[in-house]
Amino acid sequence: MSEPRQALLLPERRRFAGQPLSKPVARALGRADRLPDGEAGERAQLLRWFELLPRGWPMAAITRERDASDAVLHSWLRADPAYVRPDMTGARVLAVGELGLSADEAKALSDALRPLFGDAGFPISAPHPARWYLALPVEARLPAFAAPEAVLGDDLFLHLPDGPEGRRWRALLNEAQVILHNHPVNQARFASGRLPANSLCFWGAGRLPDQVKGRLRRAHSQEAQLASLAALAAAAPPGADGDLLDLREARDWAAVETRLLECLASAEAAGVVLDFADGAIFRLRPGQRWRLLRRPLAQLA
Repeated sequence: MSEPRQALLLPERRRFAGQPLSKPVARALGRADRLPDGEAGERAQLLRWFELLPRGWPMAAITRERDASDAVLHSWLRADPAYVRPDMTGARVLAVGELGLSADEAKALSDALRPLFGDAGFPISAPHPARWYLALPVEARLPAFAAPEAVLGDDLFLHLPDGPEGRRWRALLNEAQVILHNHPVNQARFASGRLPANSLCFWGAGRLPDQVKGRLRRAHSQEAQLASLAALAAAAPPGADGDLLDLREARDWAAVETRLLECLASAEAAGVVLDFADGAIFRLRPGQRWRLLRRPLAQLA
């Protein structure tokens, strides 16, 4: 089957719970090809549209190249600023990355952490206020770190790495939390009602891929992971023509329908794919309008 002319990346269908389908879209989805469900989650959704060689998910190196253009120099680990709130049962992770830090605040906080991570052999830097990085020696042995989407909203202690290497990183995190908690930047943010960056989220370790291939030629997104993948794929051999549209932040189904109908009006025979983060995938093509006996889709999920 040829690649689609347009593909829409969408959040989980439950994000649109209770929102009705318009008659034209319900009819089009009822006649569409329902492809086999893919794996759920952000990583799996992006990997349906990008191929990394060698295989893996070294997102720290991928976003580092876009942020600082020096990813080839090291292996990398994201050490994103996070806000953790203690509660009766542990410490709940309420924000990762996007805390509203200014560039000056991020620099001051990361500078305070330089001695800790420098002595450990992992220099820290913050080329973007929401994305901090540790440069790793090639031979560094790391435990498995949980992705931010798995940690967010949950108890931090349930996601800390274990084993001998895990103990080392738990100790580094504990020391970093003490430094961040006592830093004047965080004290000022807390006093003014803003979220303090009182913890770190380690994830995305690895080296820059040798090659990134995109299934479609163009990707339209401001989100760091997708934009970084698209920037690397631009240097790879071009794939099929087409556009990947990032609508994962959408919560208004009517707005999604507007974009979908625009895409259908301009699509060629290859048509349009709707790729939901829960793994549901629909393919719509012009010839499906003759599937007259198929009932309109009653609801998304």
